Amino acid sequence: MLVFSALPVLGAVQEEPRPKVGLVLSGGGAKGMAHVGVLRVLEEMKVPVDMVVGTSAGSAVAALYASGMSVDEIEQRFIDLDWLSSFRDDPGRAYKPVRRKQSDWRLPISPGIGVDTEGVHVGGGLVTGQNLGLILNELTRDAALVDDFDQLPIPFRAIATDLETGVEVIIGSGNLAEAIRASMSIPGVYAPVERGGRLLVDGGVANNLPVSVARDMGADIIIAVDITDPLLKTDELKEAFSVVGQLTTLLTRRNTEDQLALITDNDVLIRPALEGYGSADFYDGPVLFELGATAAREHAVELNRLTVSAEEWQAFRDGLEQPAESVGQKVARIQFKAGRRLSTEFLKERIRQKEGEVLDIEQLESDLKRIYGLGYYETVSWSLRPSEDGAILDIQAREKRWGPNYLSFGLNYEDNFNGGTQFNLASGLRMTELNRLGAEWHTGVQLGTEPWVRTQWYQPLDFGYERFAVIGLEHNRDEYSVYENGTRISEIDVTRTQVDAAIGMELGGDGEIRVGYVRGSARVEDSVGEKVAPSGRINQGYAKVQLVHDSLSDSFYPKSGAFAGIRARFERPGLGSDRDFDSVTSMLLGTTSWQRFNITGLLFTEQVVSGESGIENAARLGGFRRLSAYAAGELSGNDAALAAAYARREFGGPFMPWFAGVGFETGNAWDSIDDARWNNLVRSWSLFAGVDTFVGPVQFSVAYNNEDDWTAYMNIGFSFTQLFY
Repeated sequence: MLVFSALPVLGAVQEEPRPKVGLVLSGGGAKGMAHVGVLRVLEEMKVPVDMVVGTSAGSAVAALYASGMSVDEIEQRFIDLDWLSSFRDDPGRAYKPVRRKQSDWRLPISPGIGVDTEGVHVGGGLVTGQNLGLILNELTRDAALVDDFDQLPIPFRAIATDLETGVEVIIGSGNLAEAIRASMSIPGVYAPVERGGRLLVDGGVANNLPVSVARDMGADIIIAVDITDPLLKTDELKEAFSVVGQLTTLLTRRNTEDQLALITDNDVLIRPALEGYGSADFYDGPVLFELGATAAREHAVELNRLTVSAEEWQAFRDGLEQPAESVGQKVARIQFKAGRRLSTEFLKERIRQKEGEVLDIEQLESDLKRIYGLGYYETVSWSLRPSEDGAILDIQAREKRWGPNYLSFGLNYEDNFNGGTQFNLASGLRMTELNRLGAEWHTGVQLGTEPWVRTQWYQPLDFGYERFAVIGLEHNRDEYSVYENGTRISEIDVTRTQVDAAIGMELGGDGEIRVGYVRGSARVEDSVGEKVAPSGRINQGYAKVQLVHDSLSDSFYPKSGAFAGIRARFERPGLGSDRDFDSVTSMLLGTTSWQRFNITGLLFTEQVVSGESGIENAARLGGFRRLSAYAAGELSGNDAALAAAYARREFGGPFMPWFAGVGFETGNAWDSIDDARWNNLVRSWSLFAGVDTFVGPVQFSVAYNNEDDWTAYMNIGFSFTQLFY
């Protein structure tokens, strides 16, 4: 605003200083994207902002703008952002070690439950915010070395709440990403952020529209954008979720009303019309941008008095275009902050960034994701800070407060609606960080049609986990049918008890080789029908070599990656066995996606290359996605081969997608693979549809074979990798 006055001495007209404008952005989850539309209008009208204060989602938008990011880039970043990943801690299966991938099909449910002698414990939120932290690091990377938020192109403050006292915490210094993370830590959803000895949660609890903070920073005029949810009417409070939501809104609405009382006639209050949109509508960004812009344009007359000249606006814009400080920055020192249970060397061996080298953020975050994928830490984060010697890279690994022992669970169900039903429930206890090298003791139990128990000790032989040793004890029972010309003639129980030991080496993040010895016994019993094999105990003793590559994006529903595995087994009397044979099992799986289409191809073989393996080691096909139109185990022999291809398309929204597709499978089982001929391959075609859930895909399938037989399936939790393991 320009004010002219006559100076009696000089008799000249002088321009008074422009009033300082403070932009205040409230919290509101996904609705916070409406703030970006308001920013666009302010730029169109050439309204400069001298300071910006934000709460929760508002703090994220405010911080990006304050750091100099353009409105165009903010919009594009929000559109491209994988919002679902911000509500998950798991960095993705690709960042897990192979040993975790081997068991995740059986025990996929890890609800964040810890157990010790004092009882059962859970984390401080549904998610710890690991992925959210990495996302915020990426968004604020250009301001990574800024410690004082007054030194940003636009001075900035984030508002959080002290969980112990409930008072507001004004964050004006430190790591910018951490400040945003603290401001948007929704209680019960994200775990609190520990900062300066205090646990901080969402600032909306204490001050959702921080007008007072902008006033204290020296703002003469406030532009406040309020996206706080309105209170529901009595007739709208019908369900539990609406009642809980109302309680949350009461907290934020009350302190928002207190702040609105500070708004004067000189200030501008913008309230976008966001009815029908909720805090979780992250994929409606373009619409929310426009709703915010529309609301701002409705206040064009009030905003017009804050417009500056083209020259002043260009000077303001030039001040925002700060050079990216973290890009191309050399790291002078790396400092590690870790817990007590594992040696600092444990982290150092996994970080490829070297002192004196330019910071490689992509490589660093990949390393941190692999560290987090081990399952030991609540969060693994990085930050930069300036020093006289240059940039210091701080890597902080915060141990899980509910660890170091964790429970996991699994469910598997298969029904062909013709008497062939399998149902299994599994539970596992993983005890971790048992010594400074990171030893683990893992015990799993499965109850149902395929009982299974396994306990094993995993011992790294170096800090980098490149070499390791494993010793385990396993007991399982397998019940399967024997068929002759498509008719079931017998049912056999095979019970195995084994002890095994192996040494191995990791081959990068996706590969592993093991050499081991197994000693135990198998008991064969005919339970129903004809006697097809001698009953009794069979001693087993064999050496095995196993090489695996596993880069599948998901154990159950992979959209990218590959699996390649080969296992050789050498069973000898000299190793304690009643058998004398060699066998090779191999599997190759590849999958790729384009837009919402996915294609998966599979090759699987099991072959006895010398000797006689016995019925307890028979290769079996049939069942869901193992020649689906045949019953489980209907095709059996010493050797077997399977080739399959599946094409599917995904439908629906990002939170609960469903899919449908077609499949083709061909193969068979023989006494010897030398008997395999094109004319004795059987074929199966299938149609399937399902939905991806936290226990794995729930699928319905109809299959038809070349013998004019039809089969229908319901399956929960099928994984291709279980064919190999």
